[in-house]
Amino acid sequence: MVNHSQYWVNQLDPVMIHIHGNFGIRYYGLAYLLAFAIGFLLLRWYYRAGRSPLDPKQIETAIFALVLGVMLGGRLGDVILYDWADFLSDPWMVFRIWDGGMASHGGFVGVALALAWISYTFKLSFLRLSDLLCTIVPPGLLLGRIANFINGELWGKVTAVPWAVIFPRSAPPNTPFALIAARHPSQLYEAALEGAALLVYTQWRFWRTDAQNIPGRLSGEFLVLYAVVRIIGEQFREPDAGLILGMSRGIFYSIFLLVTGVIVIFYASRHHGQTSQGILHGN
Repeated sequence: MVNHSQYWVNQLDPVMIHIHGNFGIRYYGLAYLLAFAIGFLLLRWYYRAGRSPLDPKQIETAIFALVLGVMLGGRLGDVILYDWADFLSDPWMVFRIWDGGMASHGGFVGVALALAWISYTFKLSFLRLSDLLCTIVPPGLLLGRIANFINGELWGKVTAVPWAVIFPRSAPPNTPFALIAARHPSQLYEAALEGAALLVYTQWRFWRTDAQNIPGRLSGEFLVLYAVVRIIGEQFREPDAGLILGMSRGIFYSIFLLVTGVIVIFYASRHHGQTSQGILHGN
């Protein structure tokens, strides 16, 4: 039995402005719009500070490519990685984005493809661009996780900690509040780890260190750190799909990001070392 005087019940309305019925301006959609707007402003700031090779016109094109990469990658990633069985029985569900369903790991793949296109189109180094663009990702992760909390989705595991939250959607419809278990607000944990912490780290590395002198180093670090904090966050999150090798899918897919990040860091460091030796020897 849950003591409702002790725990807060999340009854937040996912729709910020109702236009007709459940149709309207949703916090989740607004989070994406704000994330892309912040990314655009950051890239403009970098350019004015002489820290980015992308001029204002190229920034507009880059943001458009990133929007497509995130939206298509995130949606297809959710379908392939989490809802494959539902897709096979109802292929049209992939287009019902209003029902929700975006996978961050799929979004990473979409961003990588968009980044490759941007690099090819503007004849710029892929690794240098990845170092630049990984610094604008954390605000989107932060806002997206807050939107998850407002939506009352992707809730945490059952707990009795004082700050636990009761998520009505975690129980079957019409279940009395008194019978709904309190859970970790894991969305907020992930917002702090994946969003705020990575935002502070990438901005510090971008502005205050020589990370950009080693192309690929910062983006490799970002992938490693994202994987680590995602795995930490998964310890408090209720798995939203079947386990793989005894691990939640968030942990399983993050391992691939972790390995990729380590490889990128190793390649960047080795390539930089070889380049430095070539310069010293007059090659």
